[in-house]
Amino acid sequence: MTAHTLRKPEVDLVYDVLGPLPTADGRPPLLMVGQPMCADGFGDLASHFPDRTVVTYDPRGLGRSVRKDGRSDNNPEVQAGDLHDLIAELGAGPVEIFASSGGAVTSLALVTAHPEDVTTLVAHEPPLFELLPDAAAHEHARAAVRDAYQAKGSGAGMAAFIAWSSAQGEITDELFAQGTPDPAMFGMPGEDDGTRDDPLLSDLSWAVTDYRPDAAALTAAPTRIVIGVGEESTGVLTGRTSVAAAALLGAEPVVFPSHHGGFVGGDNPYAGKPEEFAQRLRAVLDGEK
Repeated sequence: MTAHTLRKPEVDLVYDVLGPLPTADGRPPLLMVGQPMCADGFGDLASHFPDRTVVTYDPRGLGRSVRKDGRSDNNPEVQAGDLHDLIAELGAGPVEIFASSGGAVTSLALVTAHPEDVTTLVAHEPPLFELLPDAAAHEHARAAVRDAYQAKGSGAGMAAFIAWSSAQGEITDELFAQGTPDPAMFGMPGEDDGTRDDPLLSDLSWAVTDYRPDAAALTAAPTRIVIGVGEESTGVLTGRTSVAAAALLGAEPVVFPSHHGGFVGGDNPYAGKPEEFAQRLRAVLDGEK
């Protein structure tokens, strides 16, 4: 693995290349994209593709990618521009992309703006709230997470986030009527660590969940787009948004092993089934439905 830095006026974008460029097998590089997950979150998944050249990166303002524009918000269209520049920097032609969560939203924005950049996009569980019939209730819940985080810190914010994101089916404004859940319910400390800039718990990434895909542009693109969903995500927030995103494109979501982070392994408390996930991803990239 070699680390590189793409220097732009607004950010020094750090990315890692695992394997040769040009690629040894003649296939496009496989770019793995997360948000707010950085490159290190894809270590387990990438290890199951030793025959492929895999590229991972830290989105602007996260991990090693230091912003120089004085901003801290996360915008999928801006980050799509970063991906476009990164793909050009690789100099290997169009890429295949596996994208997770907010990274899936960014990658949909990339295909919309630059369809020639991507041959196949596997967008796993994009959190596109605006596609849901209960979008207004999710906006309320999202604000409640932000408020809990601002008032009491990351433990309270994450407890509220888990309660919201794991709720089954359509939600109502009553979800948080009983107040912020106790972080201890989820095995987390309740002490305030003083931070208020978490991209998941603050309002810094609301542009990601507010993004509405351009269905006409995406269906007209030459890119093969696959929306993925975890087998354990049925009925919960990102499971529902995945079904809605696939329907927007006139398709059904492709089911992957495990949950929203099913490609993460090791001793991570949210570990999934990375080997099985990688096998499924390889098959999907090879054209299997």
